[in-house]
Amino acid sequence: MSIIEQRRTEVRTEDNTYQIVVSTRTDVDRAEPTPRVMITLEAGGPGGEPVAEGSLDVDVAVANTVAELVTDGLLSATGAGRGPRRRSAGRPAQQGRPWSEEMDAELESRWIAGETVAQIAAYFERTPGGIRARLPRVGCDPENPGCYLPVPPSRRTDLDGGEPS
Repeated sequence: MSIIEQRRTEVRTEDNTYQIVVSTRTDVDRAEPTPRVMITLEAGGPGGEPVAEGSLDVDVAVANTVAELVTDGLLSATGAGRGPRRRSAGRPAQQGRPWSEEMDAELESRWIAGETVAQIAAYFERTPGGIRARLPRVGCDPENPGCYLPVPPSRRTDLDGGEPS
């Protein structure tokens, strides 16, 4: 066996100390040497007592998949959260992207013309929730299709039927 690369890491969380060694190696004894990854873990509690130990030897081609499976399995077994998941490939193409002034004007025009949230979402390649959230920013009432938001009393002028304040 010949070691190609080795990384050692020590991590302290709460009361435990984890020592992780990741080695990439090639078995020269085999007829067809293939790169392998050996992961060794040792963990000690506050008094140095062992709380975890073990090793895993995998083909380098499946190392990422094994790492994901171990992570998912541990987190689901312990009930720990994993954080936000990656969005699916089927999400709208423009979801989360910034709006331009031209897009805002088109959104306002389509809403006032009577298009539905679903139609507008399809046109802009965004989610219906994103469209509903953007409508008030362009002065449109997301609760009343085809309508603008009312002018608040504090901003009314004589032309609006009120007195300026």
